[in-house]
Amino acid sequence: MQVLVLYFSKGGNTRVLAEAVASGVNAVPGVSAVLKNTEQVAKEDFTTSAGVIAGSPVYFGGMAAELKKIFDDFVSTRKQMENKVGAAFTTSGDASGGKETTMLSIIQCMFIYGMIVVGDPMSATGHYGVACVGKPDEAVLENGKKLGRRVAELCLKVG
Repeated sequence: MQVLVLYFSKGGNTRVLAEAVASGVNAVPGVSAVLKNTEQVAKEDFTTSAGVIAGSPVYFGGMAAELKKIFDDFVSTRKQMENKVGAAFTTSGDASGGKETTMLSIIQCMFIYGMIVVGDPMSATGHYGVACVGKPDEAVLENGKKLGRRVAELCLKVG
């Protein structure tokens, strides 16, 4: 069983967090992460995955256009994505930089795709997903791993 960890990263912070999320997925026996950026991902990565965890830096309170384009371009996969697990993560340059609204923009696409959307676990922050300002520190990286594990474990239960 695989979980797609999809991200766009311009400065590298979102990529670092995506790697931590993927490591959490890989920590669950029987589940493996497929880590792809928006330039690498294909429709088959969506349709063959039991879950998708998508991340973006904050761009004016929403996801980056590069990630939104994937959701737009892959809309033909919607019926195949129904009941798969989805989650979101983000990085920003400012403490009040729109992290929650960015995750909501990702989550909104996942709802439209018919996915079962979850936030990060209570052992992390118990909110919309994992987020940070600037480069992820050790606590954020640990929360990213927890999000990856949560999605992987749910994929096993749903699958």
